[in-house]
Amino acid sequence: MDVIIINLDRATERMAFQKAQMEALGLTYRRLRAFDMASAPALRPSTYWDTWERPLVDVEKACLLSHRAAWEMVAASDTPSLILEDDAVLSKRVPDLLARLEKRNDTDLVTLEVRARKKLVSKSPSGLHTDLPIRRLYQDRTGAAAYVLWPEGARKLMKRTARRAGLADAVICAAYELKAYQADPALALQIDRCRHYGIEEPIATRSAIDAGKNATEADPHRKLVFRFRRALAQLRMGLRRVIKAPVAVRREIMLDPRDFDHLRELTRG
Repeated sequence: MDVIIINLDRATERMAFQKAQMEALGLTYRRLRAFDMASAPALRPSTYWDTWERPLVDVEKACLLSHRAAWEMVAASDTPSLILEDDAVLSKRVPDLLARLEKRNDTDLVTLEVRARKKLVSKSPSGLHTDLPIRRLYQDRTGAAAYVLWPEGARKLMKRTARRAGLADAVICAAYELKAYQADPALALQIDRCRHYGIEEPIATRSAIDAGKNATEADPHRKLVFRFRRALAQLRMGLRRVIKAPVAVRREIMLDPRDFDHLRELTRG
């Protein structure tokens, strides 16, 4: 399966780590040059960026366009791809899962990631996927660092973001039209969550998204608009949970830290 790694030109240490990680896992990859926050906002009109639940900062705009570029690559192909942000760390079990997923055509997305937040997942493995360590994902909450995307899923995400912006991970989480699944146990996380799960950080890193948060809106009318959108989004998530209650449960997906022991060898190298 093809792997697409989203990486900024200046993030050379992250790309060096990803190269070593791909070689260690025996995965082939393509580097996708990420959009820079200095130029990305001008690529879409301000009316486009004003469609989210709060003002988006420039780094968030660049992140969305970078993921959208990856979606375009997948949509133009006839096979799924693993899309990675350059701070994603992978379990040694990922290559086996990718090989087993590659020939499937009944799925839109499989997220490998976990970020210590509960997700709404099926109570039991899906009948179509009882042979795989995945289960139906009805509501994710955060994270777009590591996910397998199929061409049809990519087209759905492109349609969703054609006229409306949003955080890249939030766009994916809100796309209930996707036939989405969650790896269980989880097989990936971002470097900033390694310590939480008892995993040694392979390199020092800081989230550019976190660094650029806290955009504010001074206009009272726009504040009300954003607040209304957030309320609708929360209501939609609540309804989703009620509707799926007979078949789904909200719980935290765990991972096995031993599946990430190979990262020590990468840091030593």
